[in-house]
Amino acid sequence: MKLGVFTVLFSEKSFEEMLDHVKDSGLHAVEIGTGGYPGNAHCDLDILLESEEKRQEYLQKITSRGLTISAFSCHGNPISPDKKFAEESHSTFVKTVKLASLMNVPVVNTFSGTPGDSENAKYPNWPVTPWPNEYGDVLKWQWEEKLIPYWKEQGQLAADHNVKIGLELHAGFLVHTPYTMLKLRESTNDAIGANLDPSHLWWQGIDPVAAIKILGKENAIHHFHAKDTYIDQENVNMYGLTDMQPYSDVQTRAWSFRSVGYGHSIKEWSNIVSALRTYGYDYVISIEHEDPIMSIDEGFSKAVKNLKDVNILETPTDMWWA
Repeated sequence: MKLGVFTVLFSEKSFEEMLDHVKDSGLHAVEIGTGGYPGNAHCDLDILLESEEKRQEYLQKITSRGLTISAFSCHGNPISPDKKFAEESHSTFVKTVKLASLMNVPVVNTFSGTPGDSENAKYPNWPVTPWPNEYGDVLKWQWEEKLIPYWKEQGQLAADHNVKIGLELHAGFLVHTPYTMLKLRESTNDAIGANLDPSHLWWQGIDPVAAIKILGKENAIHHFHAKDTYIDQENVNMYGLTDMQPYSDVQTRAWSFRSVGYGHSIKEWSNIVSALRTYGYDYVISIEHEDPIMSIDEGFSKAVKNLKDVNILETPTDMWWA
């Protein structure tokens, strides 16, 4: 597998400076934001869609440094009750799929989205309990009237453009577990799969290795994010895992995102890497940095070092011993 980075953490660098930094760090792939929550600091969709020459210049800067694009990412909420934001998210997603197809980028990452509780809602509504029964009714309506119809159409768009969709299993959105991922995939098509990030699984109580086995058996892992989570059990006892404190309240939060190796052991990360290889994922491990107590440079460099120690780069040999 190749190591890469979600380049949004280097948004203050120029495109060329970012690429040089990634290359000098010994990585081989970049995941680039095209809009939505990640922004588009290193990718102007409209300019690249309009000009083959600009696309070739853009790619040449990447490939000349020995790098590839693992994915374009446009995380938003295309089914939000905020119609303006929903339309912006949808438009960015469609443009990103078209650009990925033109540039032979195999994956577009995003969120599944979350609608409101009705057509008249003002804000997204994320039900997390089946009772009182209204919550279950809301969830059923969201899936049947909003989520499945939207992703049926977008799944077909992706398939028509030979692009895979990587939905990040992220709390706050309807697809946030292996079950919800496979449920949506079954209701749409296999262009839709996971951008699997173990940091969001750990705090939900999901073992990432088990999730890799579940999704890998269905060929449903399209991309992978490398980010860790530290769970503070004392704070969990007070606030629970659905802690709503700001991420900056590290001392009292039930859990915090951490750089790779600072929430779970390197042994656990080696198990994750081995499970990815065992269950059919042999693509890019893309580093994401959201560590509240480390600088970008230190958090990134620690993640690079720790992942290099456990990554499996080479193709396995024939079993000469058996």
